[in-house]
Amino acid sequence: MTVPLVFRRRFKVDIVAGFDGHEEQRLGLGEYFRPAVQSTLKSVELQAEIFVFVYGEVRRAIVSRFPFAIFYLVETKRIVVLRLLHTARDPNP
Repeated sequence: MTVPLVFRRRFKVDIVAGFDGHEEQRLGLGEYFRPAVQSTLKSVELQAEIFVFVYGEVRRAIVSRFPFAIFYLVETKRIVVLRLLHTARDPNP
């Protein structure tokens, strides 16, 4: 049984910034970025417990083919998706 994903507002800003950054890097690259993020989110939704803890109860799932990671919390009845960050970025700016 899967539990719903709930997205923090900041995650939505992060995904737009990631898409825009890849489009600036190479036109059309953002169109590959979105499905990679969606695939990782599906993995989190189906198997949230398999990903590593990185800070307290916060877990991290690496996005395939891109240097980005999804940070999230597993709660009893939902998964709270916190951020989508470049792996070279400090998550505590």
